[in-house]
Amino acid sequence: MRAGTGSRAVKRSHATGLLAAVLIGLVIGFLLEIAFAASGAPIVVPPVTLPLTLILLGAVVVSLAWQVRQGTRRRALRRIDPFWAMRVAVLSKATSLSASLLLGAALGLVLYILTRSVVPAVLSLWLAIGTAIGAALMLTAGLVAEHFCTLPPDDDTNGDTDDSGGTRA
Repeated sequence: MRAGTGSRAVKRSHATGLLAAVLIGLVIGFLLEIAFAASGAPIVVPPVTLPLTLILLGAVVVSLAWQVRQGTRRRALRRIDPFWAMRVAVLSKATSLSASLLLGAALGLVLYILTRSVVPAVLSLWLAIGTAIGAALMLTAGLVAEHFCTLPPDDDTNGDTDDSGGTRA
């Protein structure tokens, strides 16, 4: 972000926020399973298609971010719409945060299943593990997409870059 532009840049996700989302999801997933079991309702078992859908969503977000990355390189053939690039950046951040929550919830399901003295059907354990893997891959895709949506450092033509290569405001 340059001084005087008046715009705010989307900041990349930090590990503390993502870990907090994972922990919140884990607690919610675990307590939800306890509440369902205590009320006599069946426990939550993720569908088979959920891990595949999470992986597909991650791939779509990375492909959109790759287009932004190609448009921000020095020798880009066409200019990228900055509003579209910002939407992709926000989508990639939302993907990483929602995948963190889903990862925590899936780990909460796995934790609930493994702590029971009478283990439910083995299929439910594998579906919860598959959902956790799909959410972890979606989280990785969101973080990669966030990286693709960052601008490269400008040329040091007027001396307003710092030692790390970023632009100073």
